[in-house]
Formats: sequence, structure tokens, C-alpha cells
Amino acid sequence: MWQGIQAITNYKTTLSACDSDTSLTDELNDFYAQFKAQNNIAARKTIPIPMTSSAFNTIIPQHLIDKLSLLGLNTSLCNWILDILTGRPQSVRIGNSFSSTTTLSTGAPQGCVLSPLLFTLLTHDCTAMHSLNHIIKYADDTTVVGLISKNDKSAYREEVQRLTAWCKANSLSLNVDKTKEMVVDIRRAQSDHYPLFIDGSPVEIVKSTKFLGVHLVENFTCSLNTTSISKKGQQRLYFLRTLRKAYLPPPILTMFYRGTIESVLSSCITAWFWNCTHMYPTCCILKANSIVDGPTHPSHTLFTLLPSEK
Repeated sequence: MWQGIQAITNYKTTLSACDSDTSLTDELNDFYAQFKAQNNIAARKTIPIPMTSSAFNTIIPQHLIDKLSLLGLNTSLCNWILDILTGRPQSVRIGNSFSSTTTLSTGAPQGCVLSPLLFTLLTHDCTAMHSLNHIIKYADDTTVVGLISKNDKSAYREEVQRLTAWCKANSLSLNVDKTKEMVVDIRRAQSDHYPLFIDGSPVEIVKSTKFLGVHLVENFTCSLNTTSISKKGQQRLYFLRTLRKAYLPPPILTMFYRGTIESVLSSCITAWFWNCTHMYPTCCILKANSIVDGPTHPSHTLFTLLPSEK
């Protein structure tokens, strides 16, 4: 059935850092909680460790086993994991053609269920040292959130330098070109913000960024995020109409809508809906009035008039 839907909609798989996950809302709420204090500069620094394929390929098996032993895993299990990660034959197949076989003894195999778990265990000791900082890790993407008070940026900058040193010690390299810094200044009298340097290279300061699938803006407005979500939902409505024209049964259409459209519209909604003070109220009211005034409208029965018939 799913293959048939893919054929009708011309579906193509794409790589995605993250879609929806139960932990994303908690992480976003933790991010917003950093800005509750008054008269502070909240500086958010996003430091991405290389994309999953690169980060997983840099895992040193023996280094990982040492950390697993410190976590209390028994020797037999550690040796079993070490045996999986070392001496792995690998080749590439395109159609009926095969490349030469290469033996790998570094990194974690792509597509293996253990790889994300092993990478998480490898980075478990990457934690914030200062109480005003918070490190958020999701797969191979790392974000440092720092609360700066009275223009004292020492704790925040020291945290970034400490993370840089930790990455070097664990054979992980930071891509400074993809690293962005967003500063949220809630004071009335704002001052200039000097860029952060990593290994002598300045980090670009941006006014908006995408964090765990949600667009964040330095003034915490949600127009950019809602526009992006609405656009994505409108694009996927085309495929729903295509399926309806193919006379698929309502249960299949409902499943497709909930899986590909509703999931996008409601992703992390508890973290950003509060900032949506209005969402096209005029259009919404006009549409509701047209439904109420049209007895033949499919949604007419969903509306019940007040006793005053208003």
C-alpha cells in the first residue's frame, strides 16, 4: 500500500537531521527558560559537530570502549562491540556492480541500530561546567545556551572553548563555517556584541536560526516559523489531493494526512504556539461565517450557534 502511495505522489526520500520527537518540545522549553531572568543578555551559540555521517565515522573504537568500561558495561559486552567496530569489510553496490572491499576499523557502521546509541554514550561526558550555561545534544548536533548577566561573558566563552577542546580530545572537529551565534538581548539599552572566535576564526552572528526543527528569531516572534510550517503544509496538501483524485478510501487519506501534514503542523507546537497572538483572524472569521451560512458545506454540522443565534 505504501509503495502505491509513493508511486502516485512521486515520493522521494530525503535526509533530515530531525523531524518530530517527544524530547524536542522539552529541549525547546528548556531553551526558552534560559530567558526568564530580567535585565540580562541571553546569548545562544549553536555549535554543530559535523553531520551524522562524518561524526559517526570519526569514532575511535578503543576510545569508545574505554568510556563504556567507565560506565560499568561488562567486559564481554565491550569486547563484542569492539569486535563489531573493528575489521569491518565494506563495499558499494550500484545495480549489479560492486566496488572493491575496504576494511574499516574506525567509526560506526551507517544504518546500524547501535550507532546512534554508541555515539550518545561517547558524548555523555560533554556537559556544561557553569550553572548559567546549558548544552543541548541531539544526535551529532550540539547547542550551547548561555545566560549572560552584567556583561560578564567569561563563563559563556569559557564553555565554548572547553567544548572545542573536548571535541579535539574526542577526534571530533567543529565546522566553524556552519557554526552560528544568535544573541537575544532583552535590555532596553542594547550594546554591540563582539563575535566569538573558535580556533582563530570568527563565528557569524545571525538574527534567526533553526533549532530542532523550529525557526527561532532574536526577538522571539513566530512569524518566520509559522510561515515556514504553513508553506510546508500547503505543499503536502497537493499530494493529498492527488490521492483523493485516485479514489483512495477515506481511511488511507486520513492516515496520509495525519502522517505527512498534521505531524508537520503540530510539531513542537507547545513550544511556540503561545507566541502566535493572531493567525489571520479576519480570514478565519470569514471562513467560519461562510461555513455557518452554507447548509451544504461538509463542515456545517461542526458549528453550533449560540442561543442568540450569533
